Amino acid sequence: MAARPPSNDIDDEPDTGEFGIVALDGYVDKWDVSFPIACTDLAARYGDERVAVDPAGHEIALSEALEACDCRSFDSKQDMLNALHPVFEARRERLSGSILGRLRTLVPF
Repeated sequence: MAARPPSNDIDDEPDTGEFGIVALDGYVDKWDVSFPIACTDLAARYGDERVAVDPAGHEIALSEALEACDCRSFDSKQDMLNALHPVFEARRERLSGSILGRLRTLVPF
């Protein structure tokens, strides 16, 4: 994924340019998640939170991403990011392949 690394700024929200696991990384830091954690616990606490999957602003609920992941628990934040990366990439690629997705990349707003 060609996204810039997380900024060192302390914000409540990830930068508008952050998406995928980079945005999720920022949210996990904000939520102060303790590892190891079961997917069911993570979904119960933060499943309704939405994370951008592409620069156009398409989002996915964390619970939906966790359902698409084959893991039952995560031993560390890096373990979680590695497991969810393919889920975010697949969603981003699916959205960017649509006609509407292509048109949105042409519009600067």
